[in-house]
Amino acid sequence: MFSPTHAITLIAPQPSFGDLAELHMLCERHGFTVLSQRNLPVPRALAACRSACTFAVAGVDRDADLRRALDDLAATLAVDIVLQEMSVRQADFRLAVFDMDSTLIQCEVIDELASRAGVGDAVAGITARAMAGELDFNASFTERLGMLRGLDESVLADIANSLPITEGMPELIGTLRGLGIRTAILSGGFSYFAEFLQQRYGFDEVHANTLEIEDGKVTGRVVGDIVNGDLKKAHLLRIAGDMQIGTEQVIAVGDGANDLPMLGVAGLGVAFEAKPLVRQQATHNLMRVGLDGVLYLLGSPSELSQS
Repeated sequence: MFSPTHAITLIAPQPSFGDLAELHMLCERHGFTVLSQRNLPVPRALAACRSACTFAVAGVDRDADLRRALDDLAATLAVDIVLQEMSVRQADFRLAVFDMDSTLIQCEVIDELASRAGVGDAVAGITARAMAGELDFNASFTERLGMLRGLDESVLADIANSLPITEGMPELIGTLRGLGIRTAILSGGFSYFAEFLQQRYGFDEVHANTLEIEDGKVTGRVVGDIVNGDLKKAHLLRIAGDMQIGTEQVIAVGDGANDLPMLGVAGLGVAFEAKPLVRQQATHNLMRVGLDGVLYLLGSPSELSQS
């Protein structure tokens, strides 16, 4: 009798998988012992556009060849395939922290603000390079922020009311809160928009940059320290410490290079629709489904025994 050491989870952006014979063949080629296969529950609101299942396996030798094989198969099947250590999947998660821009929402707010200020292309180019890890975050953020000087404060509310919410985000946050998992936004974006999401979706706390406003105009500065990758990690560690939990009990989700420090320290770090550098360094990646994909990476006791 084997005990499962890993789980292979498939998440599809459609209501059925079709034939999974290729995954069974991959397991056989790499010497896995498949102990069980089970379908995973999908939130009712997403039942028409999602399916998920997990394989409990043993005998996994995790290496670059296996990662490439799983990535290639995921592309062939047009699904996400995530390999997890069972100890990670079965952790007692108590805290989940999220990047905001291009994670909880499908835009970079600083680019939206820049567009209203008439400098959209210039700022968007810098943002893309910063998120890809090609530029120093603090320096690039300061440069972009300076271009917003003089923007009318009223623009913030207009943008907040039309934020493009990432598919599956409401279902994910609602489920985590129902499980008693504390949720936090750790963003290199702006607190005005993070607090807007907090009020609407019930995040427990927010840590982001506060735009300085004087006489109803954006000054091109922030109040206090810039929330960069190191500060995101520091916030995660402080919140976990205040909760008296270990980092293995933390979920972190983000897409940019400035998210790598918090993804690396969290028990379950998930790169979501991430930049190439982040995908390469992250252990767990989601590319083809919504944020609800994180839900299917949380295990259940029934996966721990052979069926």
